[in-house]
Amino acid sequence: MPPWSAEFTVDEERARELISRFFVPRSLRLLGEGWDNSVWLADERWVFRFPRRRIAVPLIRREIAVLGELAPQLPLPIPVPHFVGDDHFGARHIPGRELPGTAPGRALGEFLRALHDARVSVELPDDPMGRADMPVRVPRAIDALAAIGRDAPAWLHEARALPRPAPSCVVHGDLHLRHVLVDGGAISGVIDWGDVCRGDPSVDLPLYWSSLSGDGRSEFLAAYGPLSEEQLLRGRVLAVFLCAVLADYAAAERMDDLARETLAGLDRAM
Repeated sequence: MPPWSAEFTVDEERARELISRFFVPRSLRLLGEGWDNSVWLADERWVFRFPRRRIAVPLIRREIAVLGELAPQLPLPIPVPHFVGDDHFGARHIPGRELPGTAPGRALGEFLRALHDARVSVELPDDPMGRADMPVRVPRAIDALAAIGRDAPAWLHEARALPRPAPSCVVHGDLHLRHVLVDGGAISGVIDWGDVCRGDPSVDLPLYWSSLSGDGRSEFLAAYGPLSEEQLLRGRVLAVFLCAVLADYAAAERMDDLARETLAGLDRAM
């Protein structure tokens, strides 16, 4: 069974029932689904996130706890829970579509600089998915590449020797092209914060490799500030891992646009 298979489903009837505890929606449509959540748009104004898997329940609760504190510190919109249930929440709709291809390097760098400088009172876990732990992440990246018929480059094997870094800042934790929204050519928001945690900045660098090229990377660094070679290498490993996993997912679910973009991102990162 694929790891993104739903353990329970929130269909329109169930979504309407849960949302009606806050207000009666005049219109309701499925906005999207990911591995962990179903997202419904009510009255073209409010976005409600409902878990599809048990693992997502504590992640949604973490979002509820921290996003309100983070939002005023960031230069781009993020979801802020307004209607809060036990395992779901509703936030104002952020317009835009998933990041298509390349990202604006300066805007991404400014956003991550602000996020990594942010302070929250909520106690967050230390990189619970081991994103920056290369002895854990490199084998997974190699397996993900093999699943789509790609060989692992030498630098990927070499990255396994990097030690796990101490957590130093708040990180998004799962920053890839599906979680950055673009509207009119500009980044309009950053969504899906279920993996928000404390970690090394490298955890949030996959898009530096998969969605930026030469000039974009220079603009990113000008806005963000210096990064060590080890941080960049960890971010590159994560970029390869995420692109390969998402390409496999997109092929299985027949999401042709996503498959094309993730494979292009993989080529940039490789």
